[in-house]
Parts: sequence; C-alpha cells; structure tokens
Amino acid sequence: MGMAFSKLFDRIWGKKEMRILMVGLDAAGKTTILYKLKLGEIVTTIPTIGFNVETVEYKNIQFTVWDVGGQDKIRPLWRHYFQNTQGIIFVVDSNDRDRVVEAREELQRMLNEDELRDALLLVFANKQDLPNAMSPAEITQQLGLQSLTRRAWVNESPIPEVFAVAKRPSANPSPFSSQYIQSTCATTGDGLYEGLEWLANALKKAGHE
Repeated sequence: MGMAFSKLFDRIWGKKEMRILMVGLDAAGKTTILYKLKLGEIVTTIPTIGFNVETVEYKNIQFTVWDVGGQDKIRPLWRHYFQNTQGIIFVVDSNDRDRVVEAREELQRMLNEDELRDALLLVFANKQDLPNAMSPAEITQQLGLQSLTRRAWVNESPIPEVFAVAKRPSANPSPFSSQYIQSTCATTGDGLYEGLEWLANALKKAGHE
C-alpha cells in the first residue's frame, strides 16, 4: 500500500524511475563512475565480482544503476540483468588500445540480445584525462558503431570529438532508438552528468515515462 502511494505521488509530481545497466570490460572505471555519481567523491574500488546497485537521482529521475563486473569469466552473467533494462551505459577505457577490439566484441553480443531491443545506448569514453586516451570519435570508429547498429552516427556537437548521436533511418532500422557517446573522466566527474542529461532526455523521447 505504501509503495503504491509512493509511486502515485512520484507520478503526480513528475518523478520517474529508470533502470540502467552499466557494463564494460574490467578496469574501465564502472564502479568509480557509479560512486562518483552517487556520492560525489572517489572511493577505493576493487574488481567487482558480481554487481553493485545504487540509485542516482537527477532532475526528477531516479536512475537505478546496476554496475556489473567486467572480468571475462563474469561477462556471461550480464544477460541475467538484461530484463526490463531501459538504458545501457557501456564504459570504455579510452587509454586501453590493446583491448578495444575485445570491447567491441562484447558490445556486439549485447546489441544482438532481444531483451535489449528497446534499450538506449550510452557509451562513456572514460579516462579522457590520460595523455594517450583515444578520442570519442576514434572510439566510435574502433568499436565499429556504424556497422554494429547498421546505421550512421550523426555528429551534432559543436565540438566534433565530444559526442555523436544516431538517428533512425527509414529502412533497415537498428533495435536501438538512440545512441550517444560522451567523453568522461570518472575521477573528476567530467562528462558524467552530461551523459545522464542525454540519457534522461532520450528515455523520455523514447516513451519510457
């Protein structure tokens, strides 16, 4: 009863809930991102065995963020978190050029899952503070996002490297209604809320209200 009234008041006052799945290879910075968003500070992290889940409130939206471990032996378990996911945050270590192909393969597997057909995709190009970090534009190319989603990513940013947004074509559409890549630095928080801003707006436009 209490929960029912809570949901009713949330709807009246415009508060929405969104389920977000945050994945990526191990050491990409997922847990650091989660607690930077939740607590506003850097926390000491260890490799996630299993998952962390926290709620993050932003602009009347309560994001329930599931941060799932990225070690290779754990990745087959990602599928257990797919159900009811409205948005995916895929975190990439921009400095890890040696494993970007591995990241591409894992992302491709996810994009082929029926349970994620209606989910939105936000890519965090993390660790942009490092001198050898790949730009978001380079990561877009390295991940093969155009071929993975069968449509072009259209750059709509005044700063070309900052982000690219995909638009649905009239023929042969991708399962994903919209996508976005955002440069981030988990330790400083740069780009994290810009990503949430896009995700919130895109979820609303996609009808997840």
